[in-house]
Amino acid sequence: MLQAQGRAVHQCDGGWVPVFVDQEQSISLMSVGFLLEKPDEAVVWRGPKKNALIKQFVSDVAWGELDYLVVDTPPGTSDEHMAAVEALRPCGSLGALVITTPQAVSVGDVRRELTFCRKTGLQVLGVVENMSGFTCPHCAECTSIFSRGGGEELAQLAGVPFLGSVPLDPELTRSLEEGRDFIQEFPKSPAFSALTSITQKILDRTPTLLS
Repeated sequence: MLQAQGRAVHQCDGGWVPVFVDQEQSISLMSVGFLLEKPDEAVVWRGPKKNALIKQFVSDVAWGELDYLVVDTPPGTSDEHMAAVEALRPCGSLGALVITTPQAVSVGDVRRELTFCRKTGLQVLGVVENMSGFTCPHCAECTSIFSRGGGEELAQLAGVPFLGSVPLDPELTRSLEEGRDFIQEFPKSPAFSALTSITQKILDRTPTLLS
């Protein structure tokens, strides 16, 4: 998505230097993928080794001054989530942005993630419903392929903000796969308006929720 494949991680006096994805060095990135010899290599590590690497990504990377540190975690409530929370807690205010799809199975999984947030004291910034309908590339009509409204209903039941729904858009998928800037190339897409609205809500809510 960020066209950072094959980039190398270097060492400096402050630790690992993250990979910068733009010339202005406004976005920096760290991934276990940068540490693998081959891109198709599987990471078969037990809990303690994975948890140690998560802590290293927080404490041993020369992040510099940051506005936000975004941690993309897999679905579920595994040891990795707990290790990330414990490693980041000393760094300041933490918040969770919870993503679901409309189907009942996905909503059920995310309901457990919200329980995890409550038990660990994580402030929930809000819920986003992804894959919320399919946007036709010809007529721009949105059709609910799976279902619709599961994310909003979950947010209401949990008492957390519902930030919005993002429809399936072939151009968004293609942009992500090719590392292109969807926001610049497709400003008229329904997914564009959904993403910008959600982003603005997050930026507006973050200072208050995490203060």
